[in-house]
Amino acid sequence: MIDAGEGYRIEFKESFEKSFIEEVCAFANSSGGKIILGVSDKGIIKGINTDNSFRSRIQDSLRQLQPYLDVDIEVKDNLIVVDVPDGNDKPYACSRGFFIRNGANSQKLTRNEIIEFFQKEGRVRFDELKNDKAIFENDFDERAFENFLNLAGITHSIDKMSLLRNLDCITDDNKFTNAGVLFFARDIDFLLNHAIVVCVLYKGTEKVNILDKKDFKGNIVENINNAILFVKRHTNVQYKIEKLQREEIPDIPDVALREAIINAVCHRDYFDKSANVLIEVFDDRVEISNPGGLPSGLKPSDFGSKSVARNPLIASLLNRINYIEKVGTGINRIKQAVAENENSSVEFSFDSGFSVIFRRLALTPDMVLEEKLGEKLGEKLGEKLGEKLGEKLGENSWR
Repeated sequence: MIDAGEGYRIEFKESFEKSFIEEVCAFANSSGGKIILGVSDKGIIKGINTDNSFRSRIQDSLRQLQPYLDVDIEVKDNLIVVDVPDGNDKPYACSRGFFIRNGANSQKLTRNEIIEFFQKEGRVRFDELKNDKAIFENDFDERAFENFLNLAGITHSIDKMSLLRNLDCITDDNKFTNAGVLFFARDIDFLLNHAIVVCVLYKGTEKVNILDKKDFKGNIVENINNAILFVKRHTNVQYKIEKLQREEIPDIPDVALREAIINAVCHRDYFDKSANVLIEVFDDRVEISNPGGLPSGLKPSDFGSKSVARNPLIASLLNRINYIEKVGTGINRIKQAVAENENSSVEFSFDSGFSVIFRRLALTPDMVLEEKLGEKLGEKLGEKLGEKLGEKLGENSWR
């Protein structure tokens, strides 16, 4: 568990501190989890006091949790493992407020936000559910698993099944969870058809003539990467030469595009089977949309400043491979990258679904002139090259 690192259900604490009860409260309000005392954030075993008086202090701290929850405390060598169950009487509070697990960190919420969250979402999360269609022996993709280990920096020496179980990607009876299917299945088309990513290129600015269309049906990491490449292949790049090397300036900044696509795949409503993540490229804009508006517990006024994960297990797994940050900084990163780029603007919409629209800024007269000069230069170079090639071919044939 320590080798696998922190995650949605695992938290390391180097010492016993005030934030301990916050983590207990967050696990109780989420799906349960383990707090390992005596381990640094980086997974380095430091050890901790394990005598009776110290364990009594931990028990006293746990009494702050309301309502009461039976929490197991176990000593493992020079470590203490606090096993917090998934609480049956939510929401739980401690003396420091209400907390819930969000990916690999804990977040403070008001009591009304927690009540609203569980009223709308219930205690059932899509990514944690067992997938009855998937057969592990037939559908497991070893290549996707190896790639995940490399990206996450997890040693390959850990037993595969134990690691998948610790990642909450398989159940105790070795069945895939939905998160396991998304990350480690060969083809999600049959297992989770609504989870594919659809990319479309249109001619002009209307949804009339389709020039290119791709349905990406691989694992979640491949789908994200392929969707990013699709958009980059069908959008413009300007070239700026002010120094010795040429600088490429895309219409949509790479950082913003990547964040928007990852956000759509990570935070979509997977219970909604009526739609896929849809990425549409027009002459003047790129639209990235996904089913599901803002997650429960996140108000429109909190958008961009607060993070609530609809699919915390998916978010935790993407965090492990550095595709997303622990704290919800993605929206601000998109805004900042677009502002610095100056070639596009960005809009967000979150009614029944969520969408990000990147609009290419209108061309200024200078930019139009530069494009026309570039075209003319290209024509002239083509003519000259053609003449030279013709002369050479003529000389060779004469000889």
